[in-house]
Amino acid sequence: MLKMFSTQLSGLFKRLLEKEEEAIEDSSRLLAQAIVSDGKVYFYATNEMAGVIREATRGMEPMPSAEEWTSSSLDLITSNDRFILFSRTNDEEEINSFAKTLYDAQIPFVSVCSITNTGIKSMLDFADVAIDLKLSKGLLPDDEGNRYGYPSLIAALFVYHGIKFTTDEILKEYDI
Repeated sequence: MLKMFSTQLSGLFKRLLEKEEEAIEDSSRLLAQAIVSDGKVYFYATNEMAGVIREATRGMEPMPSAEEWTSSSLDLITSNDRFILFSRTNDEEEINSFAKTLYDAQIPFVSVCSITNTGIKSMLDFADVAIDLKLSKGLLPDDEGNRYGYPSLIAALFVYHGIKFTTDEILKEYDI
């Protein structure tokens, strides 16, 4: 089973690279703007996606200027600050509400989630850059025809590292 899961994960990573490479680069440019202008890159995530925040702020190679967003007010946000939002799907009310707040306040942000509901206004519609995690169901079939093994955090960490590596390359160009 682990070999099959590994194969499916490899396929997911390949799809993300092929389909989301441009959005990852655009995300890096947006976040690099904050870093080069002494702004903050605020991370906000729901549920298991909080693991990305830990990696970005406390991991072995944290993203420059990264902070976890914990405030309930946007009063301290400057025009140099940027946000990146992580959610399992685009169908989570909490993060969609926060995305709308950022949009209304004209604060640039990136959204990262799987698109599971195209019939709603969601974080994808408000984001400056949207990245689809390409997970609509689990990766492994069971004996009853269902699917399990839904690696949302693994996919989000893959995308985060893509953004981080690309951002680092941009910053090197500016000698920062």
